[in-house]
Amino acid sequence: MRREPGTGDGPSGTPGGRGRLRGDWADGDSAMWPTHRDETPFAPEWGPPGRARRVMRVVGPVMGVVWAVFLLQPWQSAWASPPGWERTVSLLAVAGLALSFAWVVLTHAGPHGTRMPTGRAALFLGGQCVLVALACLAADQDGLVGLVFVCVSAVFLLRDPRALMVAGAAAVAVLVVPRLVTGWDTIDDLIISVFLATFAVFGFTQLVLRNRQLQLARDEVAVLAVERERERIARDMHDILGHSLTVISVKAELASRLFEVDAERARAEILEVQTLARSALADVRGMVSATRAVTLAGELAGARQAFDSAAIEADVPGTIEEVPDRLRELFAWAIREGTTNVLRHSAASHVRVTMTPDTLTIDDDGAGPDGDAPAGNGLHGLTERARQVGARVEMSRGPLGGYRLLVTTAPDGAR
Repeated sequence: MRREPGTGDGPSGTPGGRGRLRGDWADGDSAMWPTHRDETPFAPEWGPPGRARRVMRVVGPVMGVVWAVFLLQPWQSAWASPPGWERTVSLLAVAGLALSFAWVVLTHAGPHGTRMPTGRAALFLGGQCVLVALACLAADQDGLVGLVFVCVSAVFLLRDPRALMVAGAAAVAVLVVPRLVTGWDTIDDLIISVFLATFAVFGFTQLVLRNRQLQLARDEVAVLAVERERERIARDMHDILGHSLTVISVKAELASRLFEVDAERARAEILEVQTLARSALADVRGMVSATRAVTLAGELAGARQAFDSAAIEADVPGTIEEVPDRLRELFAWAIREGTTNVLRHSAASHVRVTMTPDTLTIDDDGAGPDGDAPAGNGLHGLTERARQVGARVEMSRGPLGGYRLLVTTAPDGAR
């Protein structure tokens, strides 16, 4: 189930000062049908490894806290005011607002952040508004820049459209208050910062939330798939062995009773027990072999389903009759490897699979091959399989502009 998409731990595109905003194919794995969650074929990309993901959970919020630097504007305005208790209170208020915003980002931003209860959130946001009002004692209208941080805090704490109402109230305050206070200048351009910061962070937060829900859904699907497979194996084992073992038990018991009475019949029963045991063992081996074998028709159907799940337009052959028996298993492995690589690395929107009696070609319109990347284990394994049947594997840029995987027994120049 890549990745866990970006953590969203920093309010990208958030507060600006007055009216401003600062704003592989080569590593493929032929195991298209996975044995564990991280090999789910139709997951686009499962994100960075665990260590990198943990680093991003720290770096993301830290990058969000950096936006508090824009509170330097009201800080500088308060610092430049005449000394007095108003100046001291304003500076402390600006510092308190910066600390409160940093706390919100570090504890409530990102996919693992939690929504604060409405009552507590209202008290917290009310406290931030009081800090903004105190900052205005010496910073005058510049202190209203803190309203942008109040709006962003509301997004992280409420995590629903009610945060947009806070932005509307802040915009009204920016528009009205400077006109009511004597000596203040109007700062109508700050309204742009209020709305841009709020809507940007709200949209980003919702995107992160949806990605998190998608990841949880994928995890659940993976667990359900494993459970279904266990149930299938248990059912097959019961169907294959249940009857045979029951008969073996009955005949063995009968043979033990007949041993002193009719030795010849007891011997015949023992021979039948041996035959049944060999038959049951053959059935078990056949079942295990069937779970591991690949078939060309099955891989074509699986590829078509995987491409549909990934919203990739695919042209996949509907028949395998023209492919000779000796090449069907090789082509099946090639389709599995090619499909896995398209889904994982190409970012393609269209795939075309063509088959002839001696050639299989998989073309996509994705990113194309990386000449510096070494071949991965999947392609190495496919090359070995091809060599065993006198075929070869070629990788190049295809006519669709992306990657081409070619498996063929035809000589060079014969295609």
